Amino acid sequence: MKCVTITLSALLMAGSALADETVFTGTLAGHAILPANTIIKAPEDAAGHLKTSGKFTTPDRKRTDALGTVPGKDGVRPTGVSMPFDGQPMQGFSGIRTMPDGTFWTLSDNGFGTKANSSDAMLMLHHIKIDWQAGRVEPIKTVFLSDPDRKAPFPIVMEGAEMRYLTGADFDVESIQPTADGFWVGEEFGPYLLKFDMDGKLTDVIATKVGETAVTSPDNPTISVQADPSKPMPVFNLKRSGGFEGLAASPDGSKLYGLLEGPIWTDAATVEQADGAKALRVIEFDTASKAWTGRSWLYPLAAGGEAIGDFNILADGTALVLERDNGAGTADKACADPKAPKHDCFATPAKVKRLYKIAFDDSNVGKAVRKIGYIDLMKIADPQNIRRQGGGEGFYDMPFVTIENVDRVDDTHIIVGNDNNLPFSAGRALDKADDNEFVLIEAGDFLKAR
Repeated sequence: MKCVTITLSALLMAGSALADETVFTGTLAGHAILPANTIIKAPEDAAGHLKTSGKFTTPDRKRTDALGTVPGKDGVRPTGVSMPFDGQPMQGFSGIRTMPDGTFWTLSDNGFGTKANSSDAMLMLHHIKIDWQAGRVEPIKTVFLSDPDRKAPFPIVMEGAEMRYLTGADFDVESIQPTADGFWVGEEFGPYLLKFDMDGKLTDVIATKVGETAVTSPDNPTISVQADPSKPMPVFNLKRSGGFEGLAASPDGSKLYGLLEGPIWTDAATVEQADGAKALRVIEFDTASKAWTGRSWLYPLAAGGEAIGDFNILADGTALVLERDNGAGTADKACADPKAPKHDCFATPAKVKRLYKIAFDDSNVGKAVRKIGYIDLMKIADPQNIRRQGGGEGFYDMPFVTIENVDRVDDTHIIVGNDNNLPFSAGRALDKADDNEFVLIEAGDFLKAR
């Protein structure tokens, strides 16, 4: 009996490894673009500090009020867009959910990449419509997030303002699940699970736990450095920007599943692993009790994978996950020496940009999810030449550093979109800020795969 168990275990492990390398074909069915430099006005009742944004984006974080005087750069490459902005950039879509009427809810991330430079970046949710035929992203409504009832357990940037709008120095919002009465949002600074009502008012801030272990990032507002260098430093177990990049919901809405962008560190030298690879936690949350259930799973990263970008559950016990490396740009324009980047080449071209399908359920709680296979987002079939930019003969590509939007549209189609990190990411062209690109991918066989 013992011998049989070992054999079955070996077969299961081999099957998991093989499934991880199963590549499915995705075919481009639509391509829509929202231009990179899309700026919207702050609400009329917002404080003057929020009427412009990007005032603290120089390397030394010194205030710069003169509009358009701080050039955006991707490494050493200028992107052609400069800050501060007269208004708030829509940029950086970092999560998406398909609605029954064919529209989508998405959200902008925390602003300009860090807590320190985003105190004038407003946090926003966006209701959008996509005209695939015309290739346009059409904003329907923007909901600006706020904390009028003082639910944040720490002072926010706009603490004393009449309208307590939230900023990218308060929370780093990255993932979204609309509900009948509002929105659940996954966040990275805590990391926290946040709840907002339909008007964008904060109602709940829930700290993260895996079992009895608190999950904490260095940006968590409860962490403070010791005044005495001889005393122990505060403990945290996530790298910066390692919180809830993905947030999925069960089909009935009774459970949420937060997927961390980075692995949990078990000590100063060790991160969690599964199937011999660095692994990220999928953590279950009960929406009725507003509490973590104690159940979780491990998502093993592929060779070359560094992080996930988005996560949504399908109706059959499977889910979609975006996985990526930290590269941007195409290999044909790679720098000869990546340690000496130049203005006319990509220092680290994109390699691992994948859309995975995974399975997890009661049978593998605490263990690795099963990777069914993936679509390579660097080579999406485009036999009809639908693409509006990028790609090559017969294919479309997504050579962006961050691809952070994925959901099923119908039984055969998936939507995928990038986070353009305005004005810092230039992966489509060497000298131009990335647009916000959304693609509709026909993937019927992939969605049926088990």
